[in-house]
Amino acid sequence: MQKLVSVAEMMAIEKAADASGLSYAQMMENAGTALANTVHDAYSQHAGKGALALVGSGNNGGDALVALDVLAQHGWRVAAYIAGKRAEDDPLMTRVKQAGGEIIFPATVGGYIDLAALLPQYKVLLDGLLGTGIKLPLRQPVPAVLQIVRDVIESGEADPLIIAVDCPSGIDCDSGEAAEETLQADLTVCMAAVKVGLLKNPAFGYLGKLALVGIGLPADLEAYQAINRFVVDPEMVKDFLPPRPLNAHKGTFGTALVVAGSVNFSGAALLSGEAAYRIGAGLVTLACPEPLHAALAGQIVEATWLPLPHEAGFIAEEAAPIVAGNLERITAMLIGPGFGQMETTGKFLDDLTAKVGTDLPPLVVDADGLKLLSKIKDWPQRLPKPAVLTPHPGEMSVLTGESIADIQQDRLATAEHYAKHWGHVVVLKGAFTVIASPDDRTAIIPVAAPALARAGTGDVLAGIITGLRAQGVPAFAAAAIGAWLHAQAGLAAAEAVGHPAATLAGDLIPQLAKVMSDLA
Repeated sequence: MQKLVSVAEMMAIEKAADASGLSYAQMMENAGTALANTVHDAYSQHAGKGALALVGSGNNGGDALVALDVLAQHGWRVAAYIAGKRAEDDPLMTRVKQAGGEIIFPATVGGYIDLAALLPQYKVLLDGLLGTGIKLPLRQPVPAVLQIVRDVIESGEADPLIIAVDCPSGIDCDSGEAAEETLQADLTVCMAAVKVGLLKNPAFGYLGKLALVGIGLPADLEAYQAINRFVVDPEMVKDFLPPRPLNAHKGTFGTALVVAGSVNFSGAALLSGEAAYRIGAGLVTLACPEPLHAALAGQIVEATWLPLPHEAGFIAEEAAPIVAGNLERITAMLIGPGFGQMETTGKFLDDLTAKVGTDLPPLVVDADGLKLLSKIKDWPQRLPKPAVLTPHPGEMSVLTGESIADIQQDRLATAEHYAKHWGHVVVLKGAFTVIASPDDRTAIIPVAAPALARAGTGDVLAGIITGLRAQGVPAFAAAAIGAWLHAQAGLAAAEAVGHPAATLAGDLIPQLAKVMSDLA
């Protein structure tokens, strides 16, 4: 499981590891070896064209030198361009020389500008100039070195595959800020844990693919085990996806009740219900205003229906006892997509949570349901704990009274604070969706996809999470893996359609099958 850390947390982890007997030198050895193996596994076809490392004075430069030694043992032609202060008798540089590699100091070739002549001679460029602890602005000569590389690439004289060592040089690994000279990586290889700033913009745009490698930390290292922030990855998703036993029947996979829709937003119920089915729920019942039944029934023939009393096409107050009376076999319930803001629907929600309240089945609340919920006194205490709340920043603003700007300024802290304050799982949607649990666990989705910036995609996410909850997946896990599957379906849909601007919310649903198939 990939952990997410601040720079200070990573430094504390390394310090604790050193104190436990894993020296800094051994951590560097492990990191550099893992880096080299990752590069070789991905790009071994380029071994003959070689790897050039930009080496700074810090630990990332050391990682890069160890990697060059290991790559040379794999048959690579290697060289190190020493752009930071390192002694000429540095044992790591000596290892590279003994492995047949070349060590190049700028002074020996007439200055940094001669880097331009070196770049076309190598296919892989390891960016080991700066580490995770830097603060902007950059100080010379680093900006000059990075700019030379950018200029050569932009001129077309070289087209290297750029591998960032732990992070692209020029990234503030806490804030996510990026120097204008920062190189666009094809692959970023993080050591031990993903640094929190990498999953913020603009930093994320420089990462390319993201890989995580170990540095040999002891399994019982308390400083590492205490980290409860995670980056959701395929392994985590596979661990929590419900099994599909051969002797199963529809009851094995639960029943989801989707209470959604209004005359103005009929598609919300359809998208949520389809998503709940597609993610594996055994049965989905759609509870929506009675006029929507005729319009939607033919579009999702697998669903069962609970037509509800309505007022001008919106769920009416008198629907509360009908929903409450049909919960016997429901294993998860979604409330809110497409509700609208009519007073009568607000009274329905008030009555339902007052009369049934914590006796409700596992609950997901989304969209207008959240806005209506915010008007109910002591609403967090009325919901079964933990419910899953899925606000976008605007809805989070309504729920909290905080401005959207303040929420977006520190999404992690905001989601974590209110998850604990309310006692429910919070899914703060948007680029790098944050999932926070009241028990201090936090997950982040490493995806920022414009294809998901479209009406209805939130309804799909809510349906996915509800379908997983119906199958018995715990609240935090359902929210985390549901958000990851949703994000991957968005990426796959954009690829299938051909452009993110042309991707519709409904395009995500058939892609869920592909995403889950790829996990198998």
